[in-house]
Amino acid sequence: MSGDFAREWDRERAGVTDQHVGTRLNGAPAGPFAPGGPGDFASTPAEKQAAAGTIETELEPDTKKATEHADDATDTARKGFEGWETAAALKKVADTWDQQVKTLMGRLSGEKTALRGASGLFVRNDTGLGNQFLLSDSKLNGL
Repeated sequence: MSGDFAREWDRERAGVTDQHVGTRLNGAPAGPFAPGGPGDFASTPAEKQAAAGTIETELEPDTKKATEHADDATDTARKGFEGWETAAALKKVADTWDQQVKTLMGRLSGEKTALRGASGLFVRNDTGLGNQFLLSDSKLNGL
């Protein structure tokens, strides 16, 4: 029986060495870093600048106008309810509104600044890393 096993084992080993062994990927996940995928970011520097411009020319001024309109209407209503609890409640609502608008305006300003700085940051980062590779003593330099 051990002889049968030895012959069978020898045949199996011989068969394995004759086979070609390899690995093949059937696909890769889609996305910006996938092979063959887009080689750029989700938005261009021009698109970032346009978005920052929209914040500056539309969202910030329109938000300010809406705030002033709401403040005027609330002040008028509060004066109409002078001496009532409703006037005190309207004052509290107006104060809360003003704080929320201040927070929103700060957020819009921060987003505008971030959008304007983002593309420059990426370029400076890429340039800096490229310079580090060029300054290194790698044997790959100049290939």
